[in-house]
Amino acid sequence: MTVFDQVYIGGSWRQADGEKRPLINPDTQAQDAELICASVDACHAATASARRAFEAGWGRSDLLTRRAALNQVITQIEARAEDLAQCISRELGAPIDFARSAQVSAALAHLRATERAMTTRPQDRPLTTNPDHRLRYEPLGVAGLITPWNWPLNQVALKLGGALAAGCTMVLKPSELSSRTALILTEAIHAADLPPGVFNLITGASDIGAALIASPDIDVVSFTGSTQTGRFIAAEAAQRMTRTTLELGGKSANILFEDCNLETALTQGLAHCFRNAGQSCNAASRMLIARDIYDDAVALAAQIADATQVDRPHLSGAHIGPQISASQYAKVQAFIAGVETQGMRLIAGGTGRPNHLETGYYSRPTVFADVPPDAPLFQDEIFGPVLTMTPFDSEEEAIALANATPYGLAGYIQTADPARADRVAKSLRVGMVQVNGISREDGAPFGGRGLSGYGREAGLWGIRAFQDVKSISGAALVDPV
Repeated sequence: MTVFDQVYIGGSWRQADGEKRPLINPDTQAQDAELICASVDACHAATASARRAFEAGWGRSDLLTRRAALNQVITQIEARAEDLAQCISRELGAPIDFARSAQVSAALAHLRATERAMTTRPQDRPLTTNPDHRLRYEPLGVAGLITPWNWPLNQVALKLGGALAAGCTMVLKPSELSSRTALILTEAIHAADLPPGVFNLITGASDIGAALIASPDIDVVSFTGSTQTGRFIAAEAAQRMTRTTLELGGKSANILFEDCNLETALTQGLAHCFRNAGQSCNAASRMLIARDIYDDAVALAAQIADATQVDRPHLSGAHIGPQISASQYAKVQAFIAGVETQGMRLIAGGTGRPNHLETGYYSRPTVFADVPPDAPLFQDEIFGPVLTMTPFDSEEEAIALANATPYGLAGYIQTADPARADRVAKSLRVGMVQVNGISREDGAPFGGRGLSGYGREAGLWGIRAFQDVKSISGAALVDPV
């Protein structure tokens, strides 16, 4: 059995000496490795290392130096792309083709978008046409990066790229469930030959994350994960007025108007809800449908869900994989079992594994129709391949239903009417809107409002999350770099 027992501090690998945790394969339900977590002392050593690196010069490094460093990191990740995809497939249960084409490729796309943003927005900029007045963007200092298991490379890339480009040093604490991906990433960063201490890796669970947040060396925290943990981080960080970016849960609505291409909208909508086994914060998990097309939509959704393949991670194909853990599987199953007794129509899926899979944390792609807005299924994030369907009778009702949860991450609109798409997009209380299946451009700001958190990641907004702005008057701008 493989033992993962290393942390990365000050440019060197060290032996981890904290808690031991079994690593369970979500496909087989068997332990296939062991993780030795970092200790609190190692956490302190990592933050101190990052502080030294920041004060020794990285915090004053110029834009060209940081851009070159980011490009080198991208090159090294590209060289390890297949290793990363194989690791993600094994530890998350992501089908291998999806791990390559979505998980790894999305991370690289975000890093490249960050690099492009660096070329267009220097750290010193004129405030107006008057050269004696300017804005200076300065790094906040040492960044604590805490990332989830569901997109174990992509979510790190968003934070790593922004922090590096901003001029921050950093300490990464990935989910204990996806530390193996982070270890391979760290090997790539080590090969990129950054100055010692600019990037540090510690492993562990919530106790190590809490120690990281509490460190006086940490100037900014960027967290992606559950709303419950986000609340804790916000409260703890507020004690020292530490800056935070929180990318939390979601319960995103997908609105289908009567003039949409119904087959396309349903095919894309169910795929978006079910991809990554439903384990995405921006999953389009609530489908709101115009009454005139509701019955047809329900019938077609049942067919599409029944045709959605679920299978083993190592197999090629467009199937979905398992939930990552026993606890996540149990949560999804409990939601489905509870709804089956509440009068809503189960039109596809249900409890238990697909019949052809005897082991693994596999959930059946499940769809419920006639889900009222006060139902927990409508309100709560499930993080599994479960879709709700709810009819509406007017544009105003569709907007009200879409805004009827405390989350505010993403919204999806399907209509042939551009004016209506614009009206509805402006009315949704979310951070991101996609119309007719058009994906966000690389570098577009990612984040939400309400219980979905605050702050933005990706591109220029991801860089600015790790910077502060200073106004300088009376000194002409000499060098924009």
